[in-house]
Amino acid sequence: MARPKVLLIENDDVTRTQLEWALKDEFSLLPAGDATTAHTIARAEHPALVLLDLGLPPHPNDPEGGLRWLQDFRKEGGTGKVIVCTGYGDRQYAVRAVGYGAYDFLSKPVDLDLLRLVMRRACWIAELEHERRTLAAGTEAEEEEMIGTSEGIRRVFEAIRKVATTDVPVLVIGESGTGKELTAKAIHERSLRKAGPFVTINCGAIPETLLESELFGHERGAFTGAIQQKKGKVEYAQGGTLFLDEVGELPLALQVKLLRFLEDQTLERVGGRQQIQVDARIIAATNMDLKEAIAHGRFREDLYYRLGVVMIHIPPLRERGEDILLMAQLFLKWVSEQMRKQILGFTKEAIQAIQAYPWPGNVRELSNKIRRAVVMAEAPYIAPEDLDLPGTEEDQIQTPFSLKDARGRIEADLIAQALTFHHGNLSRVAEEVGISRTTLYGLLKKYGIRPRRRTGRPGRGRSVQFPENLAG
Repeated sequence: MARPKVLLIENDDVTRTQLEWALKDEFSLLPAGDATTAHTIARAEHPALVLLDLGLPPHPNDPEGGLRWLQDFRKEGGTGKVIVCTGYGDRQYAVRAVGYGAYDFLSKPVDLDLLRLVMRRACWIAELEHERRTLAAGTEAEEEEMIGTSEGIRRVFEAIRKVATTDVPVLVIGESGTGKELTAKAIHERSLRKAGPFVTINCGAIPETLLESELFGHERGAFTGAIQQKKGKVEYAQGGTLFLDEVGELPLALQVKLLRFLEDQTLERVGGRQQIQVDARIIAATNMDLKEAIAHGRFREDLYYRLGVVMIHIPPLRERGEDILLMAQLFLKWVSEQMRKQILGFTKEAIQAIQAYPWPGNVRELSNKIRRAVVMAEAPYIAPEDLDLPGTEEDQIQTPFSLKDARGRIEADLIAQALTFHHGNLSRVAEEVGISRTTLYGLLKKYGIRPRRRTGRPGRGRSVQFPENLAG
């Protein structure tokens, strides 16, 4: 795997050489000692990450030169993450640097372990954003596109990969807003039918008297108002995929007709006698407990097994751990770009509110809350009131203004995320963040983080407890 390109802007030759030596094994470093050289390299190499010293020639004792470079870099369309490493530890410079688009701000002398942690995280986010831009260039981007690293969503991705190359019917099960239609689209777009149509119908949104005609079509004169022949959704899916959303709402009479189509791929339009052959794959979805519906006589058991040759369960958002904050951050970036507003991130209180909220509306609700927040926000950072989520006065009072405290929270958060991802396995966590187990033990003690092994179903609950002063 290619090492990420890092533009290292440092006017002091000794410091620059030391950083090159310390980081060369993990990053491809592009050194620069002045603003002009740095701009030239940035334009030619498009680095994923920039380490910027604010004190640049010809006035190395004035941080304005570095801040001006950062502004120019953003104005020229530079997308790399910028980490400011400088001896000017005053809060005003940190605030200005972040306002100009810096990803993070570290004071010299820099702790190399912390620097590597922040750089890895920044490069990972930059890679995700690059993939998003690449996707958006070739197709219209979906705000609710399926993303995540939790165990539950990984199982969904694996199931999509396996069933996409077959033609078997698939039943997608999950709560409202979890992404059932996106799952169906993902299967279609990875199948041999991707050049064909993807046709959707919501079985619960159409009156029962019209649903049969919508699904299977009708002949002229089949009923009052049928003044001409009409094809149904099944026929329009010829050569492609038919997605039956909320299939549990299908009336029993139509369940029989759908079962017949699944068995022999033929249908009759309403009022017709001709058997019409249709080559279409069926993917169905429901948020209903179909086994309970079968027990109460509302859904046919034979249709259940015909639709559910393969069943894919979509986990609710509340069971997806760190995916929640990852999606919130990416949604925020996408919506901010759409609305052309410069929103830099979330306040600590907003992050706490996002993580504490149960998200009954799942991914759809999260997307809508982020869109609302971008509209309502009057500051560069999203607050709980922008999201219309609960935030406590105690949280607001405890917001620290110390750069040391801010760096501590970043370090603690990165370690906590690694603990969650690796289910509390300290050896894997130490390897992931690039420190020794001894150093990790010291940091766990320093921040009061208590790792716990997960039990039960993967993806449920958290494997780490935060001390209150570092929550979020």
